[in-house]
Amino acid sequence: MSAKKDAYDAVLTAAESHARAWLGSLPERAVPPRADADALASVLGGPLPEGPADPAEVVELLAREAEPGLMAMPSGRFYGWVIGGTLPAALGADWLVSAWDQNGAMRYPTPATAALEEAAGSWILELLGLPAGADVGFVTGATMANFTGLAAARRHVLARRGWDLDFDGLFGAPRIRVLVGEERHDTLDLALRYLGLGAPTPVAADEQGRIRLDALAEALADAADEPTIVCLQAGNVHSGAFDPIGTATDLAHRHGAWVHVDGAFGLWAAASPNLRHLVDGLDRADSWATDGHKTLNVPYDCGIVIVADPSALRAAMGVEASYLIEPAGPGGPADPFEKVPELSRRARGVPVWAALRSLGRRGVAEMVDGFARNAAQLAQGIAAIDGAEVLNDVVFTQVCASFGDDGRTAAVTRALLEDGRAWMSGSRWRGRAILRVSVSNWSTDDTDIQESLAAVRRAVARAQGA
Repeated sequence: MSAKKDAYDAVLTAAESHARAWLGSLPERAVPPRADADALASVLGGPLPEGPADPAEVVELLAREAEPGLMAMPSGRFYGWVIGGTLPAALGADWLVSAWDQNGAMRYPTPATAALEEAAGSWILELLGLPAGADVGFVTGATMANFTGLAAARRHVLARRGWDLDFDGLFGAPRIRVLVGEERHDTLDLALRYLGLGAPTPVAADEQGRIRLDALAEALADAADEPTIVCLQAGNVHSGAFDPIGTATDLAHRHGAWVHVDGAFGLWAAASPNLRHLVDGLDRADSWATDGHKTLNVPYDCGIVIVADPSALRAAMGVEASYLIEPAGPGGPADPFEKVPELSRRARGVPVWAALRSLGRRGVAEMVDGFARNAAQLAQGIAAIDGAEVLNDVVFTQVCASFGDDGRTAAVTRALLEDGRAWMSGSRWRGRAILRVSVSNWSTDDTDIQESLAAVRRAVARAQGA
């Protein structure tokens, strides 16, 4: 027994030591990795060893050899791809989730994790002002949150037309028309592909990427005889702009459509009294998707799907099997597996509980407000650089900048990434090359902002001198 109890001691001690060293290096560390995957493969790969190795030595090897290939994504100077950091309470909770080793599928065998996820779900509904009776499921990320919400939508709109999707499948089913803004995130198309719904019908967007209500009304009139799903956006991945969610939802509902909101990072604007106007009418939609690792700053592997009608979600995702403990029954608490496309999974909602419990309502609002404030400060600083132009209305956490023509903007982006002090990813928006900034880390402070602006100025100077 002692050998079993002691088996983890050296391993966890080594892991803790290296984790502390990694976190401690972030304030001064350059953001980019120092080695590429091919170089690391020669050290970390090769033939599988014939025999066992000491577990603590394996952890030491892992930490030592992987370190040059790590990007400082948790740094306050990382602004790429709408990636958040990890709050301290969420990190500690995530360590416990791994140590507890609970399969978070059912309430009866794992009541602690089920209760924690139910509490977290209830707090999310309260924070975002969504219907108190909605179901909340914890999936892997925003892509699967969109998939799950749209799976509930697919089944619901077909059932309203008398089609039994569970028995008859999609072959021969009435065509479902999915209306999306021209500037939706590509993961919506991916989720629709997974669901066998094919390519969506794009609806014209305005200069900030918001769906146009006149174009939506026209598209809905054209789809009057078809089952219809309308996908709206809370936070354009480039501009940060929000669709007119309440008005668009009311319009869609008048035509009998299901409304799904992709709010991978922008849904959390609803948690701030100062930003809530951006999502006015959010509660009137039918389903919502977000990613906990973005604005909420919990570890990866944590998407959140919310569906207003629990029966629609449970019918789409639930399963019955003789070896499973029977759920509570209609109207009662659902087992976690009834709300997500998985049976075996880690209890990924526990770090969400820890993040929300540590921040409270006011702390979440202050964190979200801080992201928007830092984005505005970065936009102001970039706009003050000679030849720079901020292209979007900075309403939330996104900044898109140009430095003249596409060639010069690309040169500035390359120079910034080579400098390494800050990371801002390049992209294209509305036909132009841009430097894209996404502010999503709880630890970003005024020092990080000033150092990042200095890095942009150095990049501009270097690009001019090239």
